[in-house]
Amino acid sequence: MPIDTELYQRIVTAKVYIDDNFREAIDLDKIAGQACLSRFHFHRLFTKVYKITPHQYLTQKRINKAKDLLNEQHLTITEVCNEVGFESIGSFSILFKKEIGFAPTYYRNMAWLKQQQVKEQPKQFIPHCFIDGYQLEK
Repeated sequence: MPIDTELYQRIVTAKVYIDDNFREAIDLDKIAGQACLSRFHFHRLFTKVYKITPHQYLTQKRINKAKDLLNEQHLTITEVCNEVGFESIGSFSILFKKEIGFAPTYYRNMAWLKQQQVKEQPKQFIPHCFIDGYQLEK
């Protein structure tokens, strides 16, 4: 059964709330409140619309931002953890490794190595092929 427009807009409003406030300590009650729905009804509708739970979406949002911050190299792992809204370095590290496949420190080191390789790799000149003089046999 399709979701009516008004309910859909309320679900989108709650998603935008997550996008804008993922750094804060937000829970399902706060998010559902943005949609003016009970937490259970909101959870069911959000999952139906986005194919993931609100908690999974929030975690994904935080992990993606953490990846960006880890690539920049100017914050410690603890600062990244706090910046993206995790309350403990332990839960951040476990979730990051679960989602990405690497611990945050390892991910940062790999990003740094990639950046160094790009800097050190010489720019290659690929000459233009002149095929005017080359005739294909017919």
